[in-house]
Amino acid sequence: MTDDNRVVERTGWAPVRHFAERSVLGLLVVAAVGLTFGVLLLLVRFHWQPLLDLDESIAHSLNRWAAGSETTVAVLQQISSFGGRGVLIPLVALAAALLFIRRRPRPGIYLLLTGAGALILDPSLKAVIGRLRPVVEVPVASAPGNSFPSGHALGSMVVYGMLVLVFLPALRRRWRPWFIGLAALIVAAVGFTRLALGVHYLSDVLGGWLLGVAWISVTAYAFRIWRREAGHETPPITDGLEPEAGPDLRLAPAEKAVLPHPWAKGAEILVGWVFVFGMLYLVGYSVNRWEPSFDDAVPRWLQTFRTPDLDHLSWLASKAGDTHAILIISLVFCPLALALWRQWRPIVFLALTMVGELTLFLCTAAAIGRERPSVEQLDGQMPTSSFPSGHIAATMCLWVAIAIIVMARVRQPWRWIFPALAVLMPAMVALSRMYRGMHHPTDLLGATLLTAGWIGVLWWVIRPNAHAETVSEAAGEAERATRDQRLEPVG
Repeated sequence: MTDDNRVVERTGWAPVRHFAERSVLGLLVVAAVGLTFGVLLLLVRFHWQPLLDLDESIAHSLNRWAAGSETTVAVLQQISSFGGRGVLIPLVALAAALLFIRRRPRPGIYLLLTGAGALILDPSLKAVIGRLRPVVEVPVASAPGNSFPSGHALGSMVVYGMLVLVFLPALRRRWRPWFIGLAALIVAAVGFTRLALGVHYLSDVLGGWLLGVAWISVTAYAFRIWRREAGHETPPITDGLEPEAGPDLRLAPAEKAVLPHPWAKGAEILVGWVFVFGMLYLVGYSVNRWEPSFDDAVPRWLQTFRTPDLDHLSWLASKAGDTHAILIISLVFCPLALALWRQWRPIVFLALTMVGELTLFLCTAAAIGRERPSVEQLDGQMPTSSFPSGHIAATMCLWVAIAIIVMARVRQPWRWIFPALAVLMPAMVALSRMYRGMHHPTDLLGATLLTAGWIGVLWWVIRPNAHAETVSEAAGEAERATRDQRLEPVG
């Protein structure tokens, strides 16, 4: 008996018939989109004058609008970054990792292959068409390579479109239109910014969108064929690519209230913040007034070891504690932690740790106003004062919080890597900051007090390790919760 006959024997002819009907309609849609893209490509390639005139008119009009304000240009560039490779590639990698962790490899493979195809399509077509980018009166941005199609428009359409198809089953039906609308809004906004920044014509953006829709449609159709050959039903595309993956894709299906009595908890956190700020102010005022003799002596002593190689190493070590590095590590750790342990509580703990650290640092630095060490400062003038060190405090808070979360949920010996990092990373950043003449030893003391006080407050209020479970325990509890939901009587 053939595989197709086995599928029919298990599920009957209705799913196969519905699949055939949807497949014909889907093929017609793909053909229409592909044909439209092909016509647009030919018009661009052979320089059809009405299209060129429209492109030039829109490019110059938007350039005159955007060039009048630096703030407008900055906002446009920020929005445009959501369609750049620096955002899209990590986003796809993180989503694929989440799917593999949740034991859903098929949609994970779909994300990786579809994304890789878009990476190949963009430069290939640009090389074939060879269209130059717009030349506008007041250039406000630049971009490498050729113009048609827009890589940002293509990439955003493919990535946000396939994320919608994969993660749609995780949402309740009433939220799905909002999810789709948000993705569509991001794609439209990215396309508009490419026009307003003067790096693409309208036809470039339309070409990127059409090619993106065609590519998603082809890969989604192939995915549905794969499902049918594996013996699964092929539901409407409005239910997502793999509807049965919904329970596994929900972020924390078995978790009840994240923080019981949230208003009371919020008040406790606020009181704790004020207490920590008062402690930091008292210490900062004391060291700023009496200035211990060793405070300048240590940076001066470290200055005697400066060499070009050590300067470069200290710059790299210092970067490990700056805002970008801390934000990237947080944005990677939080989704992975949520995928592994299926609890929001540790994520809330880490998020509040970093928000509290930032606000405590800024308020204390503004209140104390301490001068930097009286040595050559390799990083130049900084907008904030010296006490406490923001780099050291952020590094301490981040790695200590991660160590607290991991140690309660991992049983293997490698978990001790995280407490080691909680010591080594702040030590490395602290040494580099003093070597570069940016901080005193008592600024390190302030960062340590901030970390100990603030994490102590959050530990007492949030209890991040309440009901901590390993990966297998969390997965088992989620399966039981899903099974109980299915067994609950209706009505």
